[in-house]
Amino acid sequence: MRPSEYTPEEIIQAGEALQAAGRNVTGFALRQKVGGGNPNRLKQVWDEHLARSSVAEAEPVAELPVEVAEELATVTKALTERLAALAVELNDKAVKAAERRVREVVRAAGEQRELAERELADAAQTVEDLEQQLDSTQEELAATQVRLTEVLEQRQKQAVELAQLRERAAAAEKAANDAALAASRREADLMEQIQQARRAEQAAREREATANGQLLAAMQQHEEDAKARAELHRDLEKARKEAEDGRVHLLAAQARLDGSVHEIEEARQQAREAGAEAKQASSEAAELRGQLAELRAQIERLKPAAKDTHA
Repeated sequence: MRPSEYTPEEIIQAGEALQAAGRNVTGFALRQKVGGGNPNRLKQVWDEHLARSSVAEAEPVAELPVEVAEELATVTKALTERLAALAVELNDKAVKAAERRVREVVRAAGEQRELAERELADAAQTVEDLEQQLDSTQEELAATQVRLTEVLEQRQKQAVELAQLRERAAAAEKAANDAALAASRREADLMEQIQQARRAEQAAREREATANGQLLAAMQQHEEDAKARAELHRDLEKARKEAEDGRVHLLAAQARLDGSVHEIEEARQQAREAGAEAKQASSEAAELRGQLAELRAQIERLKPAAKDTHA
């Protein structure tokens, strides 16, 4: 038998507290007051306490007369029999009512059990679906974590590459600026060299023109000398007659002819040198023009890269 949870003293104190509060002392009131326990037992303990208290406080009374005692016994017996019959009748009604209530409770319990079984089946199916969804969600979460890790690694690599690109862009911009500055300086130097080459070409052309003039003059002089030789040959006979005079004139003419030939050779040599210098100057000027065009093309190619770098 399970031991009592609350002692009689606690139950009695609870009943007295209820009486002090002006409340009826019932099993459920005692149960509420002490915080638990069987209401029947609590009420039994309280009734026993009241019975002991009434016996202790009862005073001796006078005995009943014989006639009153007999009448009381007769009435008590009839009343007992009537109470017994009433108890049997009430018990029968209570049993029938209890059986009817039991049937209703069993039927309701069966319905509740069937409903509970259906709800349990639905709950089991729901739990199974939720478990499947949980497994799917966990798999998706794992895949998402993997993708997130990959994305973070890719973002980190992209950040490093972006920093490197920025560094290269800054270096390229500086190199482009330096190249543009160097190209500008080189363009200025090339322009100066071109101007110098043009001046040298002009000077060479002037020297060539001078040499051509000298050559033309020498050729004219040579023609004149040729005519002079022809006249000398025609006058040879006359010169022979005048041997001394003719020989002198002949020697003088030969000397002039040699001088003219020498001057012609020098003029031709100067003309060749002037032509070579003019060709070299023209070649240098053409080469400088090609370098200038290539440099300008490099500058034009560098400009978009510099613009992209600034952008």
